[in-house]
Amino acid sequence: MAEIVGVRFKRAGRVYYFDPAGIDLEVNDYVVVKTMRGLELGWVVIAPKQVLANEVQEPLKPVVRKAEEDDIGRSREIETKEEEALAECGRLIKELGLPMKLLVARYNLDNSRLTFFFSAEKRVDFRELVRRLAARFKTKVELRQVGPRDEAKLLGGFGRCGRPLCCANFLDEFAPVSIKMAKEQDLPLNPMKISGVCGRLLCCLVYENEQYHLMKEGLPRKGQQVSTSLGVASVVGSNPLKQTVMVETDSQAIVELPVSEVTVVKDEQPRRRGKKT
Repeated sequence: MAEIVGVRFKRAGRVYYFDPAGIDLEVNDYVVVKTMRGLELGWVVIAPKQVLANEVQEPLKPVVRKAEEDDIGRSREIETKEEEALAECGRLIKELGLPMKLLVARYNLDNSRLTFFFSAEKRVDFRELVRRLAARFKTKVELRQVGPRDEAKLLGGFGRCGRPLCCANFLDEFAPVSIKMAKEQDLPLNPMKISGVCGRLLCCLVYENEQYHLMKEGLPRKGQQVSTSLGVASVVGSNPLKQTVMVETDSQAIVELPVSEVTVVKDEQPRRRGKKT
């Protein structure tokens, strides 16, 4: 058996697993861990637990220590340094005329690495920028280009629902979203109405997609012939939430009926609307 602890570094960030190294840890405890970026300050979101050794895909790095007051104080100082680094990097980008949008700057806990995140429509040659930044800040500098969804996650904001963006508030990973989900939920296919601030399809289309799929399984499809108390009619729409269907009768009247009051006509034959003259 192996023991693991789940640690997060940013709100709505991905959970990473470490070896607790015998340190007594609880949820919400701040810890210092060693990552590929150097020392980082995070907090425990999954208390230490034992798992089968074959469930651990790679050797886990150990937790260095439970965070001390000096570590937490240093992280607050780093936030000020990040703002200064962001301003200086922005000035250099403008000076070099680079076609990129600077987003945020991130130092690790021991200041051995400074990472800048940016977005751009195309690949950007930022080698000269990196050289100038490394000379200015006397540390290892890394630039990372991110896509529209990650940009929204980094900057935060509010969605069309009026609430904070899901990606910046609680989503730790982006689930695939497709236009088929909007169709499944009978939403307008206008990109302006089903896209988020990132310009991509709304992440929340995923939340209820499976439920809509299940609710629509018991409903007759549009165009099917059904038997009703008003006679045989044609389905022209449905409301999965209310479990009702809209049917058009021979008199061309459109009526909403509970799905329990309609029966699909088997061996459907094309219906005639009238005789040609």
